Amino acid sequence: MRITFFILFILLSSCSVEKLYQMRHLQQGQYFEQIGFVELTKKYIDKGKNDPSDIEGIYSVTSIVLKKSKGIFSSEEHERTIDQRDHYAQVAVIKDNARHNREYIEVPIDKNNLPSYSVRGEFTTLSEGNILILKHFEPKSKVLTYAFTYDREKDILEGIRTETSGSTTYTYKLIFVRLYPKASDKTK
Repeated sequence: MRITFFILFILLSSCSVEKLYQMRHLQQGQYFEQIGFVELTKKYIDKGKNDPSDIEGIYSVTSIVLKKSKGIFSSEEHERTIDQRDHYAQVAVIKDNARHNREYIEVPIDKNNLPSYSVRGEFTTLSEGNILILKHFEPKSKVLTYAFTYDREKDILEGIRTETSGSTTYTYKLIFVRLYPKASDKTK
């Protein structure tokens, strides 16, 4: 009985210590104005508003997977959408001058108050200016490469990657629609 009471006491006191730490941390933060990563990103992007060709911004991401194959007894190809996720993520595309092999980084910003944010992709522009290559990093060190085009008038980045498996071709599309700053904001 005493051992059970002692274990229960230890568990309750450890929970109380954790709660006390959280409350103290909140009280310390109340003395200063707080700013989230999204607001900080917007402030950073606002400093470079004068370059209309810049792709820096906050984007909503849509993903579409198409499958193109021939039927078993048919010579006609059929294409159908096998997966579509509309506006499933938000990312910040930020200029990166620190590294020589990439011009922009892609950082997911869906979650709030994280201690750090993962770089999930690297953009490099080709000589044309509106064509970009995205190296998108997946778990387990897998890197997917997309060819992107940038429509400046509509503020859309559209990327395509294809894979072939036998007689079936899979086309993966990523569509980044700029949420901030809008084209009208950049001209001010």
